[in-house]
Amino acid sequence: MIGFDLAGRTAVVTGASRGLGYNMARALSCAGADLVVTARKKESCQQIVEEIAATGRRVAAYELEVRSQGSISAFVEKVLKEQRQVDILVNNAGMNIRKSFLQFTWDEWNTIIETNLRSGFFVTQGFAPSMMKRGYGRVINIGSVTSVFGYAGIIPYCASRGGVLQMTKGLADELGPYGITVNCLAPGWFKTAQNAVLYENARWVEYITDRIPLKRPGKPDDLDGAVVFLASEASAYVSGQILLVDGGITTGATKATA
Repeated sequence: MIGFDLAGRTAVVTGASRGLGYNMARALSCAGADLVVTARKKESCQQIVEEIAATGRRVAAYELEVRSQGSISAFVEKVLKEQRQVDILVNNAGMNIRKSFLQFTWDEWNTIIETNLRSGFFVTQGFAPSMMKRGYGRVINIGSVTSVFGYAGIIPYCASRGGVLQMTKGLADELGPYGITVNCLAPGWFKTAQNAVLYENARWVEYITDRIPLKRPGKPDDLDGAVVFLASEASAYVSGQILLVDGGITTGATKATA
């Protein structure tokens, strides 16, 4: 029987107070996992905590500033002390800034890379020893269609997400002997608070939708099956891979001209 049941597993989802992180945490809970959710401010997680708790699953919220090494270390230590174990780690916390590359500042570049790339490395480094000791773990790094495609106006973001994919491959090689899989879940064009401004432009929506073979942007629950798959026994022999949930946009296809 294919094992999608996450009962008895504990999942950590960073940046789970809103957007895709919120929905992925909810999907893992629906599959049976207990949850640890994070945000920079603990109270930001109140809604997701209440929703998951109402289903009967265990859930706990923690503050985590992913750009701070001290915050990451304190968070990992506290979680491992207070929770039975961590089986699943979803490195979801991320951010973006939109402007011409000529206008980006040194600090803005660092902020994006530190949030989207460096944080996942060190959060994984924190939880990996306990997973290695037990011989089991699922690490899911959240990438993007920009892990494989480049777009003007968000170049540091593209660089960070491309780095997430390569980091995933390296971690999969290093952690595989310990029974830990590491994969990259890469959403396409989903409407979230981070990119809501784009969806206010009807011409842009028409442009991007025309390039998606399924002819629509992603909905938050379009990621549910993918994140549960990568977190479960169903993906036991899948590691070092990118799973694009993008409606097919990375086929590179556009309207036929003949």
